[in-house]
Amino acid sequence: MTPRIIVVTGPTASGKTALSVALSHALDGEVVSADSMQVYRGMDIGTAKPTSEEMDGIRHHMLDVAEAGERYSVSRYEQAAAACVRDILSRGKLPIVCGGTGLYIDALLRGGGFQPSGDAALRAELGAQWEHSGPDAMVARLRQIDPESAARLHINDKKRILRALEVHALTGQTITAHNAATKARPPRFEACTLALHTEPRDILYTRIDARVDDMLAQGLALEARRLYDAGALTGTAAQAIGYKELIDFFEGRCSYEEAAARIKQSSRNYAKRQLSWLRVRDGIRWIIWNTPRQKAEVVLEATDFLRP
Repeated sequence: MTPRIIVVTGPTASGKTALSVALSHALDGEVVSADSMQVYRGMDIGTAKPTSEEMDGIRHHMLDVAEAGERYSVSRYEQAAAACVRDILSRGKLPIVCGGTGLYIDALLRGGGFQPSGDAALRAELGAQWEHSGPDAMVARLRQIDPESAARLHINDKKRILRALEVHALTGQTITAHNAATKARPPRFEACTLALHTEPRDILYTRIDARVDDMLAQGLALEARRLYDAGALTGTAAQAIGYKELIDFFEGRCSYEEAAARIKQSSRNYAKRQLSWLRVRDGIRWIIWNTPRQKAEVVLEATDFLRP
């Protein structure tokens, strides 16, 4: 039986959009984006948001659902994306989740179980304690209540260390215990996961560099400048690869050429993290896609695998 949900994932520039659209045509599907930056309106070029031509008549969901300066959480994504999946299923079509944001994919498939909302005052207090006592003292404090998290987190990972302390202070439960309980729940949606990659990895890095060059040629700097001038590049949006590097250029901390090089390096580093996340997951069907000429073969391999 065809899986109720297909997930097409992989590192940036691996061909996820093209495969998702092709599978949608072959299997009567619709695409649900799982990209944490494509949710923002106006951030089109830098997030490689699919164009109308690339969508090729296939309906796409979870694009342009928030303003660039808005805070968009994983719990908000999970609720909205799950509603999209249920709607697609109710119309007798196949949901095809496409994206490289692992946290979003996990949240959609498992549902619920999110860490509690932050407390601004507590977070500020913990931040002040970090500045006063230093990371060693804060990690030692975390080690007393959650030794697993303390051992797992790098001493300079201030954000996650303080978040672990914050969650424990708010709930009395460690993040380790919370995450274990979440993983123990059965998934909300059964999914068949296809992950794209290249062999060797250098092919992927060449694609990434070419994609960045193409984005800049399409006007990424102008897009980023419009958002920056409008005050929209704040919060999460300001950390998006391709935009944060250009902010440094706009504010005189680097040249345009340096910003372009940093975008490429950041994108390659992100691809490494995506691959690391995928490699510890079970039940993934890896598909090697090295050249554009292989598209028909890749689609055939994927559809043969998915069909009974």
